[in-house]
Amino acid sequence: MTVSEAIAARRSVRGFLDTPVEPALIRAILEKAARAPSGGNLQPWHIDVVTGHAMSRLKALMRERLASGAAEAPAYDIYPANLTTPYRDRRFTIGEAMYAHIGIPREDKAARRMWFARNFQFFGAPAAIFCTVDRQMGPPQWSDLGMFLQSVMLLAIEAGLATCPQECWAIYPDTINDFLGTPANRMLFCGMAIGHEDSSEPANRLRAERAPIGEWAAFHD
Repeated sequence: MTVSEAIAARRSVRGFLDTPVEPALIRAILEKAARAPSGGNLQPWHIDVVTGHAMSRLKALMRERLASGAAEAPAYDIYPANLTTPYRDRRFTIGEAMYAHIGIPREDKAARRMWFARNFQFFGAPAAIFCTVDRQMGPPQWSDLGMFLQSVMLLAIEAGLATCPQECWAIYPDTINDFLGTPANRMLFCGMAIGHEDSSEPANRLRAERAPIGEWAAFHD
C-alpha cells in the first residue's frame, strides 16, 4: 500500500465489528507512529490504550453518565463559538450528509441525540486510545498531536483496521481523566476508536467532501 492509497482509504468509521484487536498490534502501530514530526523533538503526546475488560467498564460508565444527564466543563472549545463561512457551512453540510445516510431527519432531535451518544460507546469498537498532553504545551505542540494521530490512522489502514478520531471526549474530561488516572498536569485532547469496520453500517458509506484546492491554496512563482 502506498501513502497515497492509505490517505485515500482513511475515513472516520462509525460502525465497528466486535472482533477483538490485539493490544500487541496497537502497540506496534503506536511505536511506528512515534516517528511523527514534533518541534524540538518534544514528542508531546501521551497515549492510553483501552481494550478488553477496561473497555467494557468504560462503556458501562459512559452509559451511566449519559443517562444521568451529568455535565462537565469541557477540556477546551472543540469549535470556535462564532464559526464563520466557509467553515460553518462545511460543518453543517457534513452533519446533514451523515444524518441523511442513517435516515434521521433534522426535526427528530431525540434520534439525533441517541445517535450522538454512540460516540461514547466508540461506535461498537473493541479498542480505543486516548491522547493527553501536558498543560504547559501550546498550539505548536497541539499540531504535533495531530501529526502523530494522523500517523496512527494511516498505519491502522495499513494493518487492515479502521479508526474514528473523537474530539467529543473533551466534553467529559473529568470522567476520562479519573478513569485513566491521568496526572493533573495533563489534559485530555481526544479519543480514537479502533477496530474492524462493519461494512453493513449505513454511516460508513459516507465520504466527506473536500474543498477544491483553489479555495485554500495559493502558488507563488
